[in-house]
Amino acid sequence: MHEETARTVLPPAVFAYYRDGIGDQVSRDEAAAAWRDWRFAPRLFRDVSRVGTEIELFGARLAGPVLAGPTALHTLARPEGEAETARGVEAAGSLLVLSFRSGRPLEEIPLTRPWWYQAYVLRDRSVTERQVRRAVAAGARAIVLTADAPYVPRRGVPEAGPLAPASRPPELEQDPALGPDAISWLAAVSGRPVLVKGVLRPQDAVACVAAGAAGVIVSNHGGRQLDRVVATAHALGPVAEAVGGRVPVLVDGGIRDGADVLTALALGARAVLIGRPLLWALATGGADGVRDCLDFYREDLARTMAQAGLAALADIDHTLVSRVTHRPQIAINRHLFG
Repeated sequence: MHEETARTVLPPAVFAYYRDGIGDQVSRDEAAAAWRDWRFAPRLFRDVSRVGTEIELFGARLAGPVLAGPTALHTLARPEGEAETARGVEAAGSLLVLSFRSGRPLEEIPLTRPWWYQAYVLRDRSVTERQVRRAVAAGARAIVLTADAPYVPRRGVPEAGPLAPASRPPELEQDPALGPDAISWLAAVSGRPVLVKGVLRPQDAVACVAAGAAGVIVSNHGGRQLDRVVATAHALGPVAEAVGGRVPVLVDGGIRDGADVLTALALGARAVLIGRPLLWALATGGADGVRDCLDFYREDLARTMAQAGLAALADIDHTLVSRVTHRPQIAINRHLFG
């Protein structure tokens, strides 16, 4: 597993910074297990001699519905950091959501494929505005507003640069009074569609859409902000139902193989984002590792779709899955990427 290999190549503090959630790690540990609460009902007598996983998302054609989610400080894993990640994402035909707290200036990252920029709204909105305008100038196709982090917990590895907690003045802290007006403000500043990340409640999803969100991302921040928060595998269905197809719904959190991806799509997600598995792949294999990780997800999704009698993403709907209320305590096979 790449997670265990990454443990051997990363400094212990860096590995812990990437791996750990907050508190007792309840939400972090439940994330992957929650996807195993769903069971498939395969279709018979379907031609699955060819299976398509291609998707179009906000004008970008992607090889599969698996995106590289925003994670901070890739330079802790490899010296070139996000530059290597971007090359791997490009080789896999995927899409990178670049973190606001990237370890490298975005102008130094080879962003040749469609990509999105993740933003925090700070107390001093002019700082956020400058960052977003830089991203748009560099070619960002969409803005991802992370809305579930009013405060940043102290981590084991300090963030680098002027936004590091030790040197961050109050005006550069994230705005704890953030409201839905930030969605239209970011859209006006950027001229790009704005997706809201951190949605777990159906009523919040509806409010985001009403405020102008072009999409919502069901996420609990990898269990890194609030412990004992609901698993995204359980929150996704009600959120997607409430949105009702008005905007795309995406999801992240504990997605470890093609079966998890297929479950998410059946529950109403248009695509998924992965975080920690890409960090392990980057740490152990650089750009090639990132490419291989994303290729694994896409290929495993195609295999799982074929076994379920699905030849195209359009064939997937909620009737494919049902939730089990009691499951035996079994060891989870995390496949290649931990």
